[in-house]
Amino acid sequence: MKQNKLCVSLVLLLSALLFFTVTSTAQMQKAKKPRLSLKAGVYQRIGVDTDINISYSRPGVKGRKIWGGLVPYGLAPGTKESKDKPFPWRGGANECTTIDFSKDVTIDGHKLPAGKYSMDFIPEPNEWTVIFNKDTTIWGSFLYNEKDDALRIKVKPVAAPFQEWLSYGFDDLNGYSCTAYLWWEKLKVPFKISTTD
Repeated sequence: MKQNKLCVSLVLLLSALLFFTVTSTAQMQKAKKPRLSLKAGVYQRIGVDTDINISYSRPGVKGRKIWGGLVPYGLAPGTKESKDKPFPWRGGANECTTIDFSKDVTIDGHKLPAGKYSMDFIPEPNEWTVIFNKDTTIWGSFLYNEKDDALRIKVKPVAAPFQEWLSYGFDDLNGYSCTAYLWWEKLKVPFKISTTD
């Protein structure tokens, strides 16, 4: 009889442990949700072996006014996160957008050494500043520091068909160069990348 009670107690204890394990696992899985702006990346090789990788997160338009609205023209006003300093736009969402070059390149004719850079932008209605910054560890661009800039270029945005989700890509491939672009809403922001290898 004592063995039966012991067996029943053991079965009940194991059942309770199994129930709590399954319930806890299900609750943890429910708590995990995908980000609103999903992580993405694009890759392109130019020349013999110059690799370009762009890593970013993709916000959606979602009916919002993007240029001069969600993304302000000029520097964004300072916030608590930026320690009240104005800052450029991160070119996406979440972590900073990064671009990585396996070899030295030129961007719109300006030399840029091989390496990984955060890409920040200062949008204006007719001309944008594209910034390649050495700090790739910051969240967004709230703590952007101009002293870490490796290169700044000016580019002209161009009208484009509507694009709901922000994207980066490469056009005008001709072997030793390509035109990289940011494309969101009804705007593309192109810049030419060249290599000599």
